[in-house]
Amino acid sequence: MKTNYQLRYAAHPEDAKSYDTQRLRRDFLIEKLFAPDEVNMVYSMYDRMVVGGAMPVNEPLHLEAIDPLKQPVFLCRRELGIFNVGGKGKVKVGDTVFELDYKEALYLGSGEREVYFESDNAAKPAKFYFNSSTAHRNYPDKKVTKADAVVAEMGALESSNHRNINKMIVNQVLPTCQLQMGMTELAPGSVWNTMPAHIHSRRMEAYFYFEVPEDQAVCHFMGEPDETRHIWMHNDQAVLSPEWSIHAGAATTNYTFIWGMAGENLDYGDQDFSKIIDLR
Repeated sequence: MKTNYQLRYAAHPEDAKSYDTQRLRRDFLIEKLFAPDEVNMVYSMYDRMVVGGAMPVNEPLHLEAIDPLKQPVFLCRRELGIFNVGGKGKVKVGDTVFELDYKEALYLGSGEREVYFESDNAAKPAKFYFNSSTAHRNYPDKKVTKADAVVAEMGALESSNHRNINKMIVNQVLPTCQLQMGMTELAPGSVWNTMPAHIHSRRMEAYFYFEVPEDQAVCHFMGEPDETRHIWMHNDQAVLSPEWSIHAGAATTNYTFIWGMAGENLDYGDQDFSKIIDLR
């Protein structure tokens, strides 16, 4: 197996205004999350979130404690949220094994326990997408399915944004220190997500787009509401969103995305909305 990681540093919004396309993509886009028998991670200075992916094919993959953590075990002072976006697989945490099917999630609390990822079938490997944030205490591990989620149906086909927001690793479902995650599924014929756009100054966010056909793309919007920028993205890619930035997107087809947040605030509704006609 192989573990790869990158460090991503935080940017001031005044500086980000001058970034060209290459710089925007380098600082905010995470292009490679899944590769056979690799664990790929980005350690972000935005609320110290780790965004990563593991794709076990020929062997179980160990979630190693990368050097920036300065800990012997990845979960030593962190909590972890995992979504399986591939074939059936397993997550082994200490002596406990959790089976995860497509679109099922798992929350792991902090503690000195090793984590391993495994696929049931090498011909159809699991793809484990994960977010991790720092944790000040341990909360119980819990598998979460869509049946457990708090679901909010929003938007309409007439405005091209009919979607179900599945709140899965959130404080209405289970206790966490600061990590909040969920999955938004857009209905056929809908392409816009998170409209009206918003920011939440007390937490950052990461978006992971999937179920995007190979010949289609997502245009992700970021930046301050009056100084927006865009990044073109493809299937199985993620993007970092600072606390000062909107996070919205439109694609050439419907799609699904996983959102993950970290910060001092666990209130999902704590958002500062911008009117659509005020975006620049």
